[in-house]
Amino acid sequence: MQRRDILTSAGALALLGVGSRVSGAEAATVMPGWREFEITTRVTLEEAPGAAQLWLPLAQTAGGYQAATALRWQSSGASTVVRDDRYGAEILKTTWEPAAAGPKTIEVVQRVAACDRQGATTGMPMTVAERGFWRQATESVPTDGIVRDTALRVIGDRTAPREKLRALYDWVVDNTSRDPEVPGCGFGDVRSMLESGNLSGKCADINGLMTGLARAAGFAARDVYGIRVAPSTQFRTLGASGDISKAQHCRTEVFLEEEGWLPLDPADVRKVVLEHRLPLDGAEVRALRERLFGGWEMNWVGYNSAMDIELPGAGAGRKPNFAFLMYPCAFTAAGQPDCLRPDQFRYEINAREISA
Repeated sequence: MQRRDILTSAGALALLGVGSRVSGAEAATVMPGWREFEITTRVTLEEAPGAAQLWLPLAQTAGGYQAATALRWQSSGASTVVRDDRYGAEILKTTWEPAAAGPKTIEVVQRVAACDRQGATTGMPMTVAERGFWRQATESVPTDGIVRDTALRVIGDRTAPREKLRALYDWVVDNTSRDPEVPGCGFGDVRSMLESGNLSGKCADINGLMTGLARAAGFAARDVYGIRVAPSTQFRTLGASGDISKAQHCRTEVFLEEEGWLPLDPADVRKVVLEHRLPLDGAEVRALRERLFGGWEMNWVGYNSAMDIELPGAGAGRKPNFAFLMYPCAFTAAGQPDCLRPDQFRYEINAREISA
């Protein structure tokens, strides 16, 4: 679905623990209005004797607003780029054999170019198969029962697609809240949120609800899982730089016929309300609410839209800590390290801007 053509590959070098790759999107870095970022991920599994596996999500090229321009890595294990079968999400998989001596380490450097989004992405017609794919239910995003009932109730007698989508967006903003105690980015369990009546959470919950309601209303919709990589020009809490190990954030896209993929982010509206202690009906929040219905500030990099992902080559019963792959994921002889504890898991993600 969101795949990129590769011009060069170093598969043979990957067997030696060193690899690199450059994509055809590299020309995007010179386009006016684009910014380029370098993201460096370092992982160490020091306290893990025996075999181990690691999966790291990779930045995607998507929608004319983001281009993954280069990738290189150096590892004490055997690393290779794989894709999950359902979504085509690109992942760097690393394997350490049982007899591997010394610490299990890897450093991955990605370069990504991006430009701010405002309005729907045009010039990208959707096939019937794609439309059906992005409308269908998943385990964590069902489209029947209370999800569909809620969507239809919110839409009411509206018939214009943009008006229907705006009604859903406004309902999510008005009825959810951000809960800072929820682990990581949340769980994205749409049905449980609606059945319990507890519509609080973080981005995977709030934007996952947005995606679920949109699909239940007949829209093609998807979450995009990623990470903040630079300061925000809008609100301090909507950006990150330097050490971004805990800066993961997901967003929502909904396809409007005759327009294209429209970017949305109701979760960041609720984040600003909570963390800046601003009233929902205040001028600053109202302005942000308008910007995030059809706009993304691209101080953020998207990885993939894989919901309920199965890790390629993981083996039976091995899944990420969450239903999505937005964090590093590892399995060792001692079990699965907690991806939300980079101090114990020993990973660090850093970002810097190369050009603007």
